[in-house]
Amino acid sequence: MINVSVESPGKELVLVYSDDGRGITPDVLPRIFDPFFTTDHAAGTGLGLHIVYNLVTQKLGGTITCESAEGEGVCFTITVPGQCLN
Repeated sequence: MINVSVESPGKELVLVYSDDGRGITPDVLPRIFDPFFTTDHAAGTGLGLHIVYNLVTQKLGGTITCESAEGEGVCFTITVPGQCLN
């Protein structure tokens, strides 16, 4: 199951994405935003989360975090300043 929630507490926007998928192993989790990092070279280039990270942090001036445990899905939290909403 996938859940997406959006809140606007104060002067920021908080978007939370979570799912109940396979999750991410502890050894991989610290590297998921690294450019060209992938666990399956046949399926992709390893740029997807790196691009998302750069958009959120550099273009929008926000933050993105990921919490996960193997077998328990993931939870991404993106927070951006309110002026990005105008």
